[in-house]
Amino acid sequence: MHMYAQHFNLNKLPFENVPDPDFFYNQGDHARIRKQISGSLESGRGLVVVTGPIGSGKTTLSQMIKADFPEHVQLIWLAEPPANSIDLYLFLAQELDLNPSSSEKTFVMRDIRNALLKVDQDGKKCLVIIDESHLMSDDVINGIRLLNNLEEGSKKLIQILLLGQEELMEKINRPGMEPFKQRIAALETLGRMNVDAVIKYITHRINVAGGSADLISDTGWEALSIAFHAGGTPRTINSLCDRSFNIAYERNKNTVDAHDVYEATQRLGLRTDVFHYIISLKSKERDKQNESTMNIAMMEQSQPLSKKINPEAEFEKSRESLQAPIRKISTDFDDQTQGFSSARFNEPKTDSVLSYEEEARIIKEKYNQNRLKVPMILLVISIVTLMLSFSFFCHQSNLSGLIECLTNFFSF
Repeated sequence: MHMYAQHFNLNKLPFENVPDPDFFYNQGDHARIRKQISGSLESGRGLVVVTGPIGSGKTTLSQMIKADFPEHVQLIWLAEPPANSIDLYLFLAQELDLNPSSSEKTFVMRDIRNALLKVDQDGKKCLVIIDESHLMSDDVINGIRLLNNLEEGSKKLIQILLLGQEELMEKINRPGMEPFKQRIAALETLGRMNVDAVIKYITHRINVAGGSADLISDTGWEALSIAFHAGGTPRTINSLCDRSFNIAYERNKNTVDAHDVYEATQRLGLRTDVFHYIISLKSKERDKQNESTMNIAMMEQSQPLSKKINPEAEFEKSRESLQAPIRKISTDFDDQTQGFSSARFNEPKTDSVLSYEEEARIIKEKYNQNRLKVPMILLVISIVTLMLSFSFFCHQSNLSGLIECLTNFFSF
């Protein structure tokens, strides 16, 4: 077992490109075609053709078809078609335990028919599966047509399943192949899986291997979806996932992420849009780091301010700011009192001592004089302002005479 299977606690490798029936994805086109083929062969309809792109799972499908039939079916499987029709007949004769007395096509065909009749009498069926059928020559195609004609009443004596790439349909659709095409009982095409099917397929294989979908991170799933946004085949999916898991193992990771998938696409030479997704992830990471740095800086700036605040010092500062005006008023009052006192002491001395009422009168007069200073100042300012306004008005009105200016000023 590969080391990455142990690293991820898997029972076996989940993405090997071998036709293992345990990993067969029995959903979508694969499940539908499997059911269709099994039904056609079970009912003895004869010739069935399945086409699909490279790596679409045709060989694995053939393995499942083999598993669908019990022991009463005699299976003959060819990994690739023979060079010509006579080689095909000789191969079938050998698989049917025949020893033809002649290599002539007519005699070999006779012996094959007799052997198939015996198989049918024993209550069995003969199934021939030919993989890579798009490589068949016209002679082999014609030989298959003749085999399909072997019947006993309305019953076909041999069931034939052809598996091939899309090129097989090009051969079948040619005008000269119309007799062959008319004898096809079922014609199916395996397409590429869409993104949803790809995700389910990958999850299915991981589960069969004893793992879970958590072995691939959210970014890993997103990268796989991007890589197969136009569809994918089982072989390509297996190759990319196998390489991605291997890269994650090399980096000692517990999950496969987008960076591992992207590296796998590079090593396999796959052209995908995963690169742009990696760029967007890095951009988001930078933005997140910048935001985090700004938040830390703001916290560092706010924390010293709170640390520098000393409640006792702030209270003392506030008390000082409140006491300053009070001290000023007190000082001004003392100055006035001293003024009053000095005025009293500087007055000419008389022989008689001032009474209390006289002293109070003098202090009141001084206080009233000081209190009138502010209104007098305001009055002077008002007169000056009026004069300036009058002068400005006369200047702006271009009036030459004082009387005319006064008349217009007050009438305005």
